[in-house]
Amino acid sequence: MHETRTPEASSTAAAAPRRQAQGAAPVGSARQGPHPAVLAGLQRTVGNAAVTRWVQRQEEPGAREEARRHAADPTLHGEWGDFCDTMAQAGFPEDVTNDAWQLILGGIAEQGQLNDEAMAKYTGQKQRDHRASNTWYQVLVQLIGDYLKIETPTLALWSGGREVSDYALAKGHTPLEATPFGGVVDKLTLTSDWMLKTPMWNVLSRAFVNRARGPVHIFLRTYDPNSVLIAQEVPQLRVVMALNPAVKLIWHPVYAAADGKLMEVTKHLELATDASYPTRDECVRALDEYLRLIHDPANAHSQKAHLDMSAHRAANGNPQ
Repeated sequence: MHETRTPEASSTAAAAPRRQAQGAAPVGSARQGPHPAVLAGLQRTVGNAAVTRWVQRQEEPGAREEARRHAADPTLHGEWGDFCDTMAQAGFPEDVTNDAWQLILGGIAEQGQLNDEAMAKYTGQKQRDHRASNTWYQVLVQLIGDYLKIETPTLALWSGGREVSDYALAKGHTPLEATPFGGVVDKLTLTSDWMLKTPMWNVLSRAFVNRARGPVHIFLRTYDPNSVLIAQEVPQLRVVMALNPAVKLIWHPVYAAADGKLMEVTKHLELATDASYPTRDECVRALDEYLRLIHDPANAHSQKAHLDMSAHRAANGNPQ
């Protein structure tokens, strides 16, 4: 799916927070709520119902105070200046920077209530879907969709720690964190509550995999059927594959050796610089067998992967 910037998203430029000179008046106040101009722009972007729901939630007892304050005046956030600078370095227009920042912080403020509702009302996939229904994050993707493009021929997906993303990039593939917008957001903390920002990454990852036009390399250091990779990204890729036969999945089982270097597991349970498989099951089987039969318990670099795979094996009735 090729996503472009919509007229509705562009229309928020005048209302979104401009980077202000020191001492300038803020666009809003946490105590008074969002500035009317900000609300007008957001209504054009995410719709009246979404804005009304968000404003009501900010008045509820127990609302996340920090998120509410930052959404009311995005320039109060400590990373606002860093975001502007990094976006400028990445080549983003100022209006996109302003709109994206407002949408990110509005999404963080909205996400807490969505998480609470998801836990109270749903289970399984419906719970994940409700968490991912954040209108602010969805409009963010419409705004920056073209900035999820890749310069290398192939996309990369991964599971098992950020170093796996770096490994995939070094192999010549592009993970989400190496795209122009993904690279900017990856450098920021945004909020100490990862449950408020993880759904944003999930929405971005869905848009990212929709851009696949050829082989997609998937790097697994551990296998978790409930991970974003397996539960969301790969199923979306299956949809893309049905529409474009050029898209195919290439799986890599990754193991961290005793010196910390990432290697790949061959069918003969040896470590090599490259070992790819055409199916998930073959990849997971090689990784699982290596962790079960070859892994050295003294190797702290792969201890978590060993424990995670052991737990999943036990949950499936195969503890050995």
